[in-house]
Amino acid sequence: MQQLHPVVLRLFQKKGFTHSMIEDFLSWDLKTIPDMGSLKDLGKASARIIEAIDKEEKIGIYGDYDVDGTTSCALLYHFFHMLGVNVSTVQPSRFVEGYGLHLSSIDEAVANNLKILITVDCGITNNEAADYAREKGLDLIITDHHKDARETMPNAFAVINPNRRDEIDNPHFDQLKTMAGVTVAFALAVQIRNDLIKMNQKIPSIYSLLQFVAIGTICDLAHLSPLNLKLVRHGLKLLKDTEYPGLRAFFTSEELKAKSIPSEKLAFHVGPLINSKGRLEHPEASLQLLISDNAEKAREYYDLLVSCNAERKFIQSEVYNEAREQVVRELKHHDGEHLITIVYQPHWHEGVIGIVASKLVEAFKVPAIVFTDSEHEGIIKASCRSAGDLDIFSLLKKESELFIKFGGHKAAAGLSMPKENLRAFIDNMNASLKNIPAITRTRIDFYDLDIDATEINPQLMRDLDLLEPFGMGNEKPKFRIKGVKLDSFDLMKDVHVRWSLSKEKVKLKGISFNYIGKHEAITPSEVYSTQNLKQEDLSVYFTLGLNRFNGNESIQLMVDKLEFS
Repeated sequence: MQQLHPVVLRLFQKKGFTHSMIEDFLSWDLKTIPDMGSLKDLGKASARIIEAIDKEEKIGIYGDYDVDGTTSCALLYHFFHMLGVNVSTVQPSRFVEGYGLHLSSIDEAVANNLKILITVDCGITNNEAADYAREKGLDLIITDHHKDARETMPNAFAVINPNRRDEIDNPHFDQLKTMAGVTVAFALAVQIRNDLIKMNQKIPSIYSLLQFVAIGTICDLAHLSPLNLKLVRHGLKLLKDTEYPGLRAFFTSEELKAKSIPSEKLAFHVGPLINSKGRLEHPEASLQLLISDNAEKAREYYDLLVSCNAERKFIQSEVYNEAREQVVRELKHHDGEHLITIVYQPHWHEGVIGIVASKLVEAFKVPAIVFTDSEHEGIIKASCRSAGDLDIFSLLKKESELFIKFGGHKAAAGLSMPKENLRAFIDNMNASLKNIPAITRTRIDFYDLDIDATEINPQLMRDLDLLEPFGMGNEKPKFRIKGVKLDSFDLMKDVHVRWSLSKEKVKLKGISFNYIGKHEAITPSEVYSTQNLKQEDLSVYFTLGLNRFNGNESIQLMVDKLEFS
């Protein structure tokens, strides 16, 4: 192992990592990942699919409309294409069919003479659809990763889900349960390939499919277990040389020349673009981009997503501002502790309430649930986001008698219920949260290390790259430098701030996106005047990033907050 930068070594020391633990964490060795083939029903599903291929029976892929579902669809589409097998792909609309597998989708599959329908990133709670598929003679293969939340599992031909109730005895459960939907789809592809090889068939490598695993895993906020770390690392490395026209469209020529694509690029650019279509209308364009084999066509789909995402941002901003004002208004008349943010307006756009809930967690540091009207009279639906280490799914499950529909996982969930139940729901959630320690149910502002300004150099940036990918369970390190001076600042587009900072003789450049109007943040002018008038000690909290401009790279501080001690 190379000699690591002192700051990176201190990060590992703080986590209590030994030398061998550091080596394991930094490992790329795919031979050490847990056996995905141990998932229940995987072999059964593979055998049936191979039989269908031999008989030339029609196969369909049915995926959720978010980035995990869309990348899962694309992954299996490309996999079957490698085998020379044509498959049809289907995604529901958030606004017509809604989440999950529906009876109408079974009818459509049967009408199209499909013999097998493979769900990706959905299906584990769709018992009625599974029963209907069996009744219609359609072999339903469910691949999902969401919680197995119904009284019984769906009676499908096969159910592949690391979180199904009887997987807990799997010796690899702790790592397999972190798989995103796209990784479950990848496990199915691996199993089919292995089974075909055992039958003396020559099957091409499916290593390139890890690009889709990387995107789906990072953007679905899957926990970065050792399994996910290794798979995503390989996917990120592959992305810079991607041969898929639909994936190349997301990156500039400069980005494609880099050593690898950073996980933040997926989280803040690729994921939102893929999600944008499904948030506002039908998600078909996103999937068509990912499966495109033509660069010109891919560019058309990409431009469509860019336009759609701009519209999504505008709508989201309006909804967030209204929601935030509603919270601030209610807090003025609320004496007790703010335990949870629950807001509702009938006109809010259903496609953005999940992002708004996440932003409300960032702003108020507590779980957030955002309701809007559904398409059915008297029924409201919500997106829920957790804070801290709170299991929002388990908390909501206690209130399931109030809901019509409900599903999700520890960090995020969705539900629909009669509007008349809203008051009882708010009261019950507040009552439950009172009994949970604040440290578990709140988002705590923290930083990893105090560092000196002189320690920020190119080697630190290179060694931080070794810790990639960053995401849930492996957050990008946050640092603090004390005794900083704010030399000047500039506002950009009225909401972003560019900072010029110094610590003794070291000059530091920083930036804060969407800083102006941030809840409880000190305004730049306040920081500047307080520092000069009172000579108080200023601390800056930040992560590190690279600013690329005109072919040049410079280190910049991604400033989260500034405070006086």
